[in-house]
Amino acid sequence: MKTSDFLFDLPEELIAQYPPDKREKSRLMVLTRGDNRIEHKTFVDIVDYFRAGDLLVLNNTKVCPARVMGKTEDGKTIGLLIAETNETGTYRILSKGKYTGRVFISEDFYADVSDGNEARFHYEGTLEEQLQKYGHMPLPPYIKRPACTLDTERYQTVYAEKPGSIAAPTAGLHFTHQILEALRDKGVMLETITLHVGEGTFRPVHADYVSDHKMDSERFEIDTSLLEKIKETKINGNKAVSVGTTTTRAIEAISSGRYKLIKSTASDNGCQRITASTDIFIYPGYKFKAAAALITNFHLPRSTPVLMACAFAGKDLLLRAYESAVSARYRFFSYGDVMLIV
Repeated sequence: MKTSDFLFDLPEELIAQYPPDKREKSRLMVLTRGDNRIEHKTFVDIVDYFRAGDLLVLNNTKVCPARVMGKTEDGKTIGLLIAETNETGTYRILSKGKYTGRVFISEDFYADVSDGNEARFHYEGTLEEQLQKYGHMPLPPYIKRPACTLDTERYQTVYAEKPGSIAAPTAGLHFTHQILEALRDKGVMLETITLHVGEGTFRPVHADYVSDHKMDSERFEIDTSLLEKIKETKINGNKAVSVGTTTTRAIEAISSGRYKLIKSTASDNGCQRITASTDIFIYPGYKFKAAAALITNFHLPRSTPVLMACAFAGKDLLLRAYESAVSARYRFFSYGDVMLIV
């Protein structure tokens, strides 16, 4: 299977540079796999596609304002994106070039950078406090503008709880508290996992063949009680609906055994809270074991999220839906519109 099979023409002007005025006003495309039907709705209509007893699974990760701008020792401006903590107490970073030296972010906040990919930060208080003062939301590279005040709220789900991501789980950006409450009132169960989105979300697929691509490993947390609820939901004839490719990776990894256990601790409900990592790569041919429906944004051509969406919907239906989305002028990528696959 060639990665070039998952290319499609996308006019640049359809790449959303800003969120819609209101989260729930995003357009919603509904794909029904049983009869290959494509419907055009608005996201607020999503409540109509749930029944009492269905299960909605969300990723409650919170995006950190992890991008900082500073000055090098010779006065040049440089941007640093903090990707993750190293075991040595340093941080893995993303930056342009291979700069080595000190970067001054403020008078009392600076970093010693090595080869453009590692940094040790110096500050008073905590790093989180410094990032709240000086950090910016790490918008993806296809958003061709600096982060602004609007992004602090809108590049974050309304249910974000656990800080750690450098990218938003964007399928969840469309939900409002009112929509979540309407789902609860309808008898839908809401559960969460935590998967902190890492730098791999920005990494394109370069391999010619799908099977040659290697996914970055990502850490996630999940309660074993969720696995039992997914099983019970299926037994009762209802569906587990996964919000986003990050949530799907986590529940499919744990359901298929494609994970590496880091630790297991007792949770408040008497079950186990599992912390694990996974490099599961989901593409056409994969048999889903947990998710029965998927909510997902419109993704980059030849990307791992679009491969997962093709695995779920079927390649022909998914790519036909993308052609329809382009014709109907849907908005693409992080701040774009959304799709429900049932």
